[in-house]
Amino acid sequence: MNTESGPRAAAAVRREASPGRRGGFPAAGLAVVLTGAFITVLDYFIANVAVPSIQAGLHASSAEAQGVIVGYGVAFTAGMVTGGRIGDLYGRRRLFTAGMALFMVTSAACGLAPSAAVLVGMRVLQGAAASLMVPQVLGIVAVMCPDEASRNRAFTVYGLVLGLAAVFGQLIGGLLITVNIAGIGWRAIFWLSVPVCAVSLSLVRRLVPESRHADGARLDVPGALLVTVTLAVLVFSLTAGQQEGWPLWSWLCLAAIAPLLAITSVYLRRMSRTDGSPVIDPGLFRERRFPAGLGALLAYFMALGSFFFLLALYLQRGHGLSPLGSGLVFFALGAGYLASSLLAPRLAGKLGQRAGLVVGPVTVAVGYVLAAVAVTATPVTGPVGWLVPPLVVAGSGMGLTTGPLTSTVLAGAAPDHAASASGAANTAQEGGAAIGVAIVGTVFFPALGRHSGHAAYPHAFATGLIPLITFCLLSAVLIRLMGGTSR
Repeated sequence: MNTESGPRAAAAVRREASPGRRGGFPAAGLAVVLTGAFITVLDYFIANVAVPSIQAGLHASSAEAQGVIVGYGVAFTAGMVTGGRIGDLYGRRRLFTAGMALFMVTSAACGLAPSAAVLVGMRVLQGAAASLMVPQVLGIVAVMCPDEASRNRAFTVYGLVLGLAAVFGQLIGGLLITVNIAGIGWRAIFWLSVPVCAVSLSLVRRLVPESRHADGARLDVPGALLVTVTLAVLVFSLTAGQQEGWPLWSWLCLAAIAPLLAITSVYLRRMSRTDGSPVIDPGLFRERRFPAGLGALLAYFMALGSFFFLLALYLQRGHGLSPLGSGLVFFALGAGYLASSLLAPRLAGKLGQRAGLVVGPVTVAVGYVLAAVAVTATPVTGPVGWLVPPLVVAGSGMGLTTGPLTSTVLAGAAPDHAASASGAANTAQEGGAAIGVAIVGTVFFPALGRHSGHAAYPHAFATGLIPLITFCLLSAVLIRLMGGTSR
């Protein structure tokens, strides 16, 4: 997401019409743009609870089931930086509106998909639409809230909205599938976005000001393509390679990641020296705090998004719960998330910002360990209530981490690099979730076995948690390596 803060940003942003700006906190306009952010995150996580129903209804393979989640995440991630740059050049409200309109159309297409292949394709397009819309949100917020106090308040609400969308997406999806509106089953989770987008589109021009970044930069198309291809090759080789039994081409794809990263790095550095407008500014990685913070963000979201995918599969396919029953179990995560979100500032005040942040991913890891113990100690026919305390613990860790870590990472970038930092941070979030699902699939499905019954799910679930626990602890270590965040 391309945005800057403070006087420097105010000088760089050219504002056109400013509807709805009458002073004070622009709650109505913020509600419109935050709705756009909410539905894109919701549509990522809401699909987790629907994966078993989609598999049954469309006879989808495990790779196609992962594709419903990963395809959206990869397209969302790959287009994020490019979408933000286009908004800078041609108008953030314009791109937000175009992205939301396309998101509405592709959501309807997902709800009409006749096959798993078509659904995966539409999910990719839906993710691309989200990548046009979401990068504009923080830039628009910075324009609508020019003073630091209102901007910080808006960013706090932004973080809370995204967390709620992720945590409660499972419950909302379960309700929609269980109610089975007009007999359409899982398709309702995609149709939900259509009226929400329609209402928001009717209000955006009146309530949201237009803005753009007047720095004269151009769109770095080769850089955007390099980032896109690198991420796509990584995730595709992990998901399809596991499904096909790791043929030679999958290993060749994985081996190609290192040279692709090297080529991308060389290109971005050259762009930075020549015209100063690379899609991601390499100067970001010369600052001590930002690289460690970005790595912590990536590792944390690899552990976050994939856990929802894993838990939904276990609860429905292994434990035999309905989508609604599965969604209600996820409510325990939401309860812990909400409670700890309110306590996060107080904890940071007592322990110091960096120490307070370390507590978050470590708490998530503890919750995951307790979940693995609860699942392996009780049969799939036993009470699911044993999972509730571990999920409350994990949710508490998520509330302590999700918003505060993102804000701290962005604060670690110099003002000159604020736009690139926002794009890189959001790419790490969405890309981490997509890569995490891909990695979990390479562990969970082989542990489950192709012809195993319900009894195999506890072992597969606990095995799948091993990389997620590792990601949480890695995130905590990287947070400790960040400088200048202690009290």
